[in-house]
Amino acid sequence: MATYLLAYHGGGMPDSDEERASVLASWNAWYERLGEAVVDPGNPVAQTRTIDADGSVTDDHGPDPVSGYTIIEADDIDAAVDMAMDCPILANGGRIEVAETFEAM
Repeated sequence: MATYLLAYHGGGMPDSDEERASVLASWNAWYERLGEAVVDPGNPVAQTRTIDADGSVTDDHGPDPVSGYTIIEADDIDAAVDMAMDCPILANGGRIEVAETFEAM
């Protein structure tokens, strides 16, 4: 079984406590549906810096900032995409990049 990085772009949390609780409940339900496929439930990300090839560092988020991640196991990339299709970030205007990881070292 392969491991996949689900890199989240965009999305966000609502302003009200009630709406935030609903979004968090959606995430918890999604993780429960995925079950043992979840290797690392991940987290949102906050402060970022971009390092360019020339070594310069900027405090921007780049053209398409990552807003969070999850790592899952799946039989293949199509199965990983299927698992990601009902991720709550999609209901909040976000996108998901699905990328297979591999042992390099």
